[in-house]
Amino acid sequence: MGLSRLAALHGVATSYSPSPDVTVSVPDDTVIAVLAALGVDAGTPEDVRRSLVAAESRSRLLPPTVVVWAGEPLPPALTALPPGSTVTVEPEPAGGPPAPATSWKVPEAASSWKLPGAAEAAPDPAELPPGWTPPPYGVHSLHVRTPEHHEATATLVAAPARVPQPPERTHGFLVQLYSLLSARSWGMGDLGDLADLAAWAGRTLGSGFVQVNPLHAAVPGKPTDPSPYRPSSRRFPDPVHLHVESVPEYGHVHDRATLDDLRQDAAALSEAVLNKGALIDRDAVWELKRQALELIAQVPLTPGRRAAYCDFLAEQGQALEDHALWCALAEVHGPDWHSWPEPLRDPRSPATARARSELLDRVDLHCRLAWLTATQLADAQRAAEDAGMEVGIVHDLAVGVHPAGADTWAQQDAFAHGMSVGAPPDAFNARGQDWGLPPWRPDALAATGYAAFRGLLRGLLAHAGALRIDHVMGLFRLWWVPEGRPPTDGTYVAYDAEAMLAVLVLEAHRAGSAVVGEDLGTVEPGVREALARRGVLGTSVLWFERDWDGDGRPLAPEKWRRDCLATATTHDLPSTAARLTGDHVTLRHRLGLLTRPLEEELTEDVTGTAEWLALLARLRMLPEGDGNEEAAVRAVHRFLRATPARMTGVWLPDTVGDRRPQNLPGTWDQYPNWRLPIADPEGHPVTLEEIAASPRLHGLMEVLRPPKARTAPPGERPA
Repeated sequence: MGLSRLAALHGVATSYSPSPDVTVSVPDDTVIAVLAALGVDAGTPEDVRRSLVAAESRSRLLPPTVVVWAGEPLPPALTALPPGSTVTVEPEPAGGPPAPATSWKVPEAASSWKLPGAAEAAPDPAELPPGWTPPPYGVHSLHVRTPEHHEATATLVAAPARVPQPPERTHGFLVQLYSLLSARSWGMGDLGDLADLAAWAGRTLGSGFVQVNPLHAAVPGKPTDPSPYRPSSRRFPDPVHLHVESVPEYGHVHDRATLDDLRQDAAALSEAVLNKGALIDRDAVWELKRQALELIAQVPLTPGRRAAYCDFLAEQGQALEDHALWCALAEVHGPDWHSWPEPLRDPRSPATARARSELLDRVDLHCRLAWLTATQLADAQRAAEDAGMEVGIVHDLAVGVHPAGADTWAQQDAFAHGMSVGAPPDAFNARGQDWGLPPWRPDALAATGYAAFRGLLRGLLAHAGALRIDHVMGLFRLWWVPEGRPPTDGTYVAYDAEAMLAVLVLEAHRAGSAVVGEDLGTVEPGVREALARRGVLGTSVLWFERDWDGDGRPLAPEKWRRDCLATATTHDLPSTAARLTGDHVTLRHRLGLLTRPLEEELTEDVTGTAEWLALLARLRMLPEGDGNEEAAVRAVHRFLRATPARMTGVWLPDTVGDRRPQNLPGTWDQYPNWRLPIADPEGHPVTLEEIAASPRLHGLMEVLRPPKARTAPPGERPA
């Protein structure tokens, strides 16, 4: 009982339910290991008693972070304060003159007060505490002093009630950017290609958005981990995505011969990928771009460009300096900071400060690369907006970072060492999953007012029309796996979802961006409702949308939820053509990934697909006798358009009949994850230019375009 009580006080689960009628106990040694990662000693019964006494006697007048929502009752943290307490709010700096602090006394009827939103009408003074001035949306300092002279300080997050919403109906593309090569790419898709795709799709197809994979900075290596979901840093983008020729200083490089040689080598890389069956080689691409960018960095910036760069440095502050220093140190000592000389493992040590001075040129280079990449991200969003896209670029936030990368080095106190994020066993994976990503410590986040999370979101949302959050359930809880143990020996650790959501809503509001949560898989009861209340859209994939509470058959379009991104597939799932033909089952069989006989898997797959095709036929979305694969793909998307979903996403490889998944979960070297270019049904790579001219694409996208009003000839009134 003592260990269970101690675990509960720190948000550590001692059991979990993989299904409604099953409860699994977590091993005690797992609970003890997780508590240790949170700084709580529970190694012996005496340690448990001592830690329990310490936890229960630690009385706080306020929690570390307090959330207030616009137009909603004040939280218990404030309404439970002793009457007569003085509450003072010091607004965060907003760039102008400091706003004055506001103080008020807690009266008897504190529970009836509401905090009006900054954009709402003036509140009824009777609803407000005496002297209360509603703080603007933001993250403020909160101070309390009771009549007994007890004092406490906390972070106050004042947030609007919901994130900005996308249009009522819009459609767009989902694409892994590296896979989208154009005639001018340097061996993989880049931000120039993204801007061009957005401009074309918005103007020609009336698309409202383009969603891309995470563009986070990768951990360099030989070879570099190609997965965009295991980055070095989620805070800063990777300069491998730069379109080199679009950097303004490119045209002023003195050594044109070397640049020309690099361009020829890059053309050879693209030729190998597009016409010779080679895989996308991120390391080879970066080697060429690195050399070109180092030449470009030798060109002095113009006064205006220098001023813009200095502004960027000031805005990003310590976070960028740490990231750039990690990149410079990794060039000298290797990409795993745990193996660096011990003094350099501490980002604030005197030795690290000396290294910063010694590597100043390299640090400046990496800062400049971050600035150039951010500039091209802004250019891509601007191109989308100029093309009439209502949303624009939808960026992707990975669930975590690489344990050896820049974020874990610079923010060591924020991460739980010796732990990895994963997933518990379920019906699809009896062994569970270990993703190799160290989790944030919920206590460290709360104690710092969620500074790391705020900075991360602010950077990602700066040039985003919307943000997709991978495994959005991680705002509520994550499955922690102790190092050296199988995923089955993990447990859930809870986060302050109210605070995490408030920070997310606040930063999305500041950026004017919508938010889409990837809420597939095992979802804790109440999570989808909490997300919907704050305006976070869900993700609905056609093949999983069935009447699970009824007969289990495909869900009719009118029964789908409205506030979601609806799609036929994702980067972790088979393409629609592969799903319809059963190719995805035979692929997994060839790689030895099936856990049942091939015939059994194929029978189940064919049955499930047939149920969907039958529904499409009944709804007259699949013309009788037109059963070819291309027509079926169009019918699937015609169905998606018939749902009330606000956003309809089209997997770009589906538009040209690509049968290969970009990522096949459960594989490493057996399959070329994250290294395939978009290809046609025969597996021949296609360029952005060929995609834009594809009759198959235009036939598919025609089913998603809203009917256009007839344009009346001169002198005639429109119908």
